[in-house]
Amino acid sequence: MIPFLAMDVLAALAASVTVLLLFGQWFVPAVLPIAWVLCLAVQRAYDQHCLRAGTDEFRRVLRAAGLVVVGASVAWWFVPGAGLLHDTLFALPITTTATLLLRQIRQLRIRAGWQRGQNLERAVVVGPTHSASLLISILERNSARELEIVGVCLTDPARADGVVPDWVPVFGGVDDTVQAVRRTGSDAVIALPGPGLEAAELRKLSWELQEEGVEFMLAPVLADVAAGRLAVTPVAGLPLMELRGPTLSRLPRIPKELTDRLLAAAGLILLLPLMLAIAVLVRLDSAGPALFRHHRVGLRGHEFTLLKFRTMHQGAEQRKAELAALNQYGDGALFKIVDDPRVTRVGAFLRHWSLDELPQLLNVAAGQMSLVGPRPLPRDEVCALPEDIRQRRLLVKPGLSGLWQVSGRSELPMEERVRLDISYVENWSTALDLHILARTPGAVARGTGAY
Repeated sequence: MIPFLAMDVLAALAASVTVLLLFGQWFVPAVLPIAWVLCLAVQRAYDQHCLRAGTDEFRRVLRAAGLVVVGASVAWWFVPGAGLLHDTLFALPITTTATLLLRQIRQLRIRAGWQRGQNLERAVVVGPTHSASLLISILERNSARELEIVGVCLTDPARADGVVPDWVPVFGGVDDTVQAVRRTGSDAVIALPGPGLEAAELRKLSWELQEEGVEFMLAPVLADVAAGRLAVTPVAGLPLMELRGPTLSRLPRIPKELTDRLLAAAGLILLLPLMLAIAVLVRLDSAGPALFRHHRVGLRGHEFTLLKFRTMHQGAEQRKAELAALNQYGDGALFKIVDDPRVTRVGAFLRHWSLDELPQLLNVAAGQMSLVGPRPLPRDEVCALPEDIRQRRLLVKPGLSGLWQVSGRSELPMEERVRLDISYVENWSTALDLHILARTPGAVARGTGAY
């Protein structure tokens, strides 16, 4: 909290000095830093969860700015000729912008430390074994982890073997939670309501953790729901969790469609020399065309021809039967082999750096694909999915990049890939697309699962 407090004071001081130099007025510069910090505190901008995740930060800082305006207006009512309101309205945008900018820089530095294993907030997970394991995998998969899970307390500890990751210690049952918090020095407890952890147990646990000064959080039953789709709605005095439906209508997606096509067209123009060079290398390396064409299933089940640079020798499809025993997905519809003997030398390089995907910019420009979306699959792989999953997945265009591509690609099991695709469909937003696009270069550079 102290670094954030210092940054907020610094932001207010910068605005105060500007007012002092420009207008020669001393009252606002003298009062603004204290008033700004107090208003931020009133809006709970120093709450632990706000400092950690930044989810409400923007809204709380703006509300604090509104409080400063109200206070300055009241003071101006009694001292109308002092230029107080003018100076405040001049200084406040500078203060607000500087505060948000400094906090964002601080968050980025902290998250960089989190990825190196430093500054992580430590947490204990409490709940049923399966739910706890799922939550841990989701938190670990996120590239900007904000919590380090240092232990679990389970409602069914006897079932922990083989379900909970080996590196996460099991401290016993729900009654052992406080002791686990003390032993691990945890800052937070995440509870997963279920059998053995119902209202009475949750209330008692919250009281005990309050005495320990530990943050208590409840995880939703649906783990893959974006925070923006959840809202607490009071009904008859009860705080009920409202789950808003996903954004699936065409109207909100028109900007996405236009942006996809414009960026794809621009990318084709900029990358044309590189793509021509790759095409020449593919042709020189092995016999056959430079481009590989394959039928894939797109929006609402319509097929289209996917374009990629050819990375395999000719006749690769005919060799699938003799290599079936090497398929890492068993006898399922999905076919993937580590160190596939059908891949050419140039093809291996292109796959590692995802350069074989560049021709799909043509598919995006033609409106058959999006820059971000579920991975385009052949008809047989789509038909192998459960009916409800298949129908949901086809409600959006397939993407050049996607949630499971930046989360491990072919290293992920099939169930995890399907779950990530459905999570994208259900929680789509412009912010999610930008987040995935920002993570794509890093995923390509790491090359995890690219074969």
